[in-house]
Amino acid sequence: MRHGKKDNHLSRTHSHREAMLQNMASSLILHKRIETTVAKAKELRKFVEPILTRAKDDTYQNRRIAFQYLNDKETLKELFGAVADKIASRPGGYTRIIKLGNRLGDNAQTCLIELVDFNEVLLAAAAEKATATTRTRRSRRGSSKAADAPEATVATAPVAAEATETEAPAETTDEAPVAEATPEAPADETPAAPEASADDETQKS
Repeated sequence: MRHGKKDNHLSRTHSHREAMLQNMASSLILHKRIETTVAKAKELRKFVEPILTRAKDDTYQNRRIAFQYLNDKETLKELFGAVADKIASRPGGYTRIIKLGNRLGDNAQTCLIELVDFNEVLLAAAAEKATATTRTRRSRRGSSKAADAPEATVATAPVAAEATETEAPAETTDEAPVAEATPEAPADETPAAPEASADDETQKS
């Protein structure tokens, strides 16, 4: 009886299933993505991710265990080389399953299983999204500074107005004596004319 055993046998014997998973894991490591059914991809993920975790620590024992599962020297070289460098900083979740729909013939659910760190399109999109969020934060900080700037201009404007108001009376006070001096001359001349006319009248009389 198989009570509590959740592994999918994939309608194969143990030896056939292990050989199939070995071949699929080798293809995934060498080509970075493969197309298969969803059921096989889920079983492959459980098979290959512990091997990828061991590849982050390049020791003789880890190489022996990985070769025991993969049984391919070229795959082992790629695993402990380029793949290990890419996944060195990732704590888990090295693979991604993207569903593609049902295929013609047997109507099986197909998918694309790939290594996360080798999808350049999604990595570039994530980088652009990160830069976009930082730009919006900077723009908000810049807008707050710009909002403070008008307050400073408003505060300086009355000071300039007061300065002009204080200067204006000073100019009028300097010009006032000149305006008073000019009317005094005609005021002195106007009385002289009537006096002269009064003397002339006395002489005539």
